[in-house]
Amino acid sequence: MGLFRKSKKDKHVTQITVHDATGQEPALKKAEAAAPTSNPLRPIEKTRVIVVANQKGGVGKTTTSINLGAYLAVHGHRVLIIDLDPQGNASSGLGLEPNTLETCIYDVLMKRVEIDSIIAPTGIEHLYIAPASFRLVGAQVELVNMISRETRLREIVEPLKGQYHFVIIDSPPSLGLLTVNALTAAEELVIPVQCEYYALEGLTQLLESINEVRKYLNPNLKLAGLLMTMYDARTKIAQEVVEEVKSHFPGQVYMTVIPRSVRLSEAPSFGQAIVSYDALSRGAVAYKELAEEVMRHG
Repeated sequence: MGLFRKSKKDKHVTQITVHDATGQEPALKKAEAAAPTSNPLRPIEKTRVIVVANQKGGVGKTTTSINLGAYLAVHGHRVLIIDLDPQGNASSGLGLEPNTLETCIYDVLMKRVEIDSIIAPTGIEHLYIAPASFRLVGAQVELVNMISRETRLREIVEPLKGQYHFVIIDSPPSLGLLTVNALTAAEELVIPVQCEYYALEGLTQLLESINEVRKYLNPNLKLAGLLMTMYDARTKIAQEVVEEVKSHFPGQVYMTVIPRSVRLSEAPSFGQAIVSYDALSRGAVAYKELAEEVMRHG
């Protein structure tokens, strides 16, 4: 990722394209005019711990963790994203270089350092990240023989309550010990579902795992909602998938649908959330609406 990241200096001279509602000639806006400023920090009365999970890869977990967190921060909430994926994409997507980190969430899980020592600010006011690196792969093996292996992350998150409005956990694309730790530490679960054939494939297994976690480890975990991602309005299949998921999970699908967006794909290469990279893009508008929906249903 770091080898291909474009400089922020280059980004500031980039022109962005915005289409109006009528489909007329697109207007050009400078990228730096797109990002709104954060609101003043609100009083912290409650901490909501949200895990973004789906064992399928490429469904938008990290994109959702970053951009939901960013827009919650823009609304004046203090937000911590915990990167629990060994790929470290949430970390690099917010401007860090995972492979250069001396310590990361792996060291916290192994009880070598405290989480406060690894938390880093981002380019967005009120938004922080507890980064990951490739060394987190080792945790999946090392945790197997440890006492309280499923509750390590919950022990880490508990003292953070009262310090943040939201703690968002970006989980890996698997149902291993790291994901179990994330589900055990959280109170709310967001499941991104890609708008494509076999969208429901794997959801049954995931929901069975969630029920097991509720039964044995975390009775307070609730499904906050399924989030339809990578929606392409030009295709009939995307519309059919949304309707199919809604029919299988009535009342449990977010009204917000995340479109397939080149700008959303580009933003991580700059180490930025979409609100900073192109807040006028369709993807940015969608994540802004998702954040508002999450805030309303807290």
